[in-house]
Amino acid sequence: MDSKEFLERCKADHVKFVSFQFSDIVGNIKSVDAPLSQVEGALKNGIWFDGSSVEGFARIQEGDMRLIPDPDTYAVLPWSPADMRRARVFCDIYTPAGEPSAKDPRGALKRILKRFEAKGWTYNIGPEPEFFLFKPNGGSGIHPVPHDVGSYFDFSPDDEAVRVRTELMSALDSMGLEVEVGHHEVARGQHEIDFRFADALRTADNVLTLKYTVKAIAAQHGLTASFMPKPLFGVNGSGMHCHQSFSDASGRNLFFDAADEFGMSPVAYGLIAGQLKHARALAAVVAPTVNSYKRLVPGYEAPVYVGWAQLNRSALIRIPRYTDGMTAASRCELRCPDPSSNPYLAFTAMAAAALDGIENNLTPPKPLNSINIYELSAAEKKKLGIAQLPGSLKEALDELAKDKVLREGLGEELFEVFTRAKMEEWEEYRIHVMDWEITRYLETT
Repeated sequence: MDSKEFLERCKADHVKFVSFQFSDIVGNIKSVDAPLSQVEGALKNGIWFDGSSVEGFARIQEGDMRLIPDPDTYAVLPWSPADMRRARVFCDIYTPAGEPSAKDPRGALKRILKRFEAKGWTYNIGPEPEFFLFKPNGGSGIHPVPHDVGSYFDFSPDDEAVRVRTELMSALDSMGLEVEVGHHEVARGQHEIDFRFADALRTADNVLTLKYTVKAIAAQHGLTASFMPKPLFGVNGSGMHCHQSFSDASGRNLFFDAADEFGMSPVAYGLIAGQLKHARALAAVVAPTVNSYKRLVPGYEAPVYVGWAQLNRSALIRIPRYTDGMTAASRCELRCPDPSSNPYLAFTAMAAAALDGIENNLTPPKPLNSINIYELSAAEKKKLGIAQLPGSLKEALDELAKDKVLREGLGEELFEVFTRAKMEEWEEYRIHVMDWEITRYLETT
């Protein structure tokens, strides 16, 4: 879409303001807003902003940065009032010298996707983001109370949660996400909305769109939407399983091979091998909060052990079934990502690991189809060569620091600012005294 078409769309949709959006290093959406009268100039010249005020972009002495809008990401924000209708467009970050910023998460993903483009491939991702809806609980603190008492796939014709989820799905569909299905998840107040797979860049844009749309519409109902991986003790946490495949210029799925035992091609096996090889370091980017590692524990359907299988949901990578003849549905599901991750960085790291496996002809270990890994002893897992994901954010960051492939995939500057931000989070967590400690130790020690 060129500038003329963009402005025509805005006028047809009665848009009064445009939000020029970008992501900081941890995945928070930032925005610079302009009235419609200023949009033509912004599309032509970009928008300058103070990068030193945004996590991960620039030091104080090099604060001036420029947003370059991507007009093809235009969408109207359906919750904005009709008389103040607002649209959004995602932007890339450039330096004053006119170069793409090495610290721009969206730019990092675009850079690594060029390696797929050089092969004539498209890297497709279909995520399954889960979230909780919580009711207010009064007081000044935050005490999450689930919005409903439903469970997996539960349905009630007059359920308020169903009405809210239906409104969310309608809003997301209007913003171009091609919603496929929404349903209640295992835990009380937990939901999942799946949208159609797309190329990795568009999918990352869509994940951020889903997150702030869900939060905005939930707030209109007096609810808090949370993508925190483990907000409640003793119940399933929220993941973001990512279904991955490659396609060629004609749209043919490159993961399918009819001659293979599992219907998978050498390219698919390369992705599996690469992501398993780098899984412990990959965790720091796809499960990037201290809370992420309270989800990644045995017993709650979240993967902990590094392996792959066709049916085994305890494995890190699963090969989902699909209807006979639907070879376009051949894919690999990576189950460790969670929705607290910055999708641009998560997909960049996943792509780097996959490329290492493919370009170096790596071979995955034997599948764990008939094994429930959770029931194996430590000695049995060691004998089978089954590694375990890190048990904490600090352990994951240490693994990332040692992983040359993922560091190069992210870019050294982006790696450094990401690690700095996450180490600050770890240090704050490490010294914080929690309610559990008070209950456990205050009177017993």
